Amino acid sequence: MLDVEQWAEIRRMKFVEGLSQREIRRRTGAGRDTIRKAVRSSEPPSYGPRPKRPSKLDPHRERICELLEDDPTLSGVRIAEEIATDGYDGGKSILNELLVELRPRFQAPRSYQRTSYRPGELLQFDLTEPKRQIPVGWGQTRPGYILTAKLPYSRAFAGALVFSKKWEDVAWGMRHRLARLGALPKKLVWDREGAIHRGGGQPTEQFAAFCGQLGVGWIILDPGDAEAKGSLERDHCFLHGNFEAGRRFAGPDDFRDQLESWCDRVGERIHRTTKRQISEALAEERTRMRRLPEQMPRTEHRFTLRVPPQPYLRFDRNDYSLDPCMVGRRVEIRAGQRAIVAISLDTGEIVATHRRVFAGGLTFTDPEHQKALDALRGERKGHRSEPEVEVRPLERYDRLIAA
Repeated sequence: MLDVEQWAEIRRMKFVEGLSQREIRRRTGAGRDTIRKAVRSSEPPSYGPRPKRPSKLDPHRERICELLEDDPTLSGVRIAEEIATDGYDGGKSILNELLVELRPRFQAPRSYQRTSYRPGELLQFDLTEPKRQIPVGWGQTRPGYILTAKLPYSRAFAGALVFSKKWEDVAWGMRHRLARLGALPKKLVWDREGAIHRGGGQPTEQFAAFCGQLGVGWIILDPGDAEAKGSLERDHCFLHGNFEAGRRFAGPDDFRDQLESWCDRVGERIHRTTKRQISEALAEERTRMRRLPEQMPRTEHRFTLRVPPQPYLRFDRNDYSLDPCMVGRRVEIRAGQRAIVAISLDTGEIVATHRRVFAGGLTFTDPEHQKALDALRGERKGHRSEPEVEVRPLERYDRLIAA
């Protein structure tokens, strides 16, 4: 087969050097017919695609088009099952190649345009899972989630560590990130997380109440519409590669502190798209946003409990002691990210305070609660405390008794 380079070389030898056909054949090794064609042809050789061989799918092509017309999203597996009843016995690979060619004819193609954002318009939220589990003390690790937030106009980015996708944890992360950004956007953007979306594109009652207290709107994205907040999705790769890589964390507090410091440093860099320092763009954007309310929505886990005879509260796999004097009475539990507090519903006084621990299978007893429990046990057994008696030194008796 004569290629373009060989064709050009033969013509150079013939018309520039004036060589004979025999000499050209000796130098190039090409056949006489090949040399003759190259000399006669003024256009470089070109070879079109070979004609396609008959396919096993040719008799079923019309049936496949009918199926796609009824449902353009029909899977290749279902199409293969349908045409198998008509006698198709070929493989899945050639069917998939044909579907790549045919399916766009029956689906409206999605096109994209360059998006521009107005300052203070949107704040995008998402959840991403760290690559490694988080040390939580007592020799344990626990999977966590980083709740990320981004203002797409200024590119200001922030993240918060939480340990579940429950509403209270997600709400704490949103409240914490809003406080860090320092202002309110017009709308919060979320995908269909269970704590945010109750179905049919509608928000959960808790999320709607949260937005109502702040006076902001919301946008819940369509399923599988990650492109709608693709900028934040790309930041997740940057977060994993630039923040997590090569770091060690002593515990949840250390993780949060390092994440805060890293977000501060990110805010000082020049963004490659906007060509502006992120912190300066954020300062400008804040002027177009509303102030945070004085009273932010509460985000603790809140529930009531009647103190059992064994005065302990179980929360997040751990047992925390309660005041034994409260046995049989009702208390309200407020469990936040930092502390767990029990409040008496009768008097409103705080009857227990414990530091929140994210490790599991542990029991925490307040020393004061243990003292009160020991005293109550002693009273139940009829043991009375002995009166205090002066204990005199033996030397005093030696002086009174003659030797």
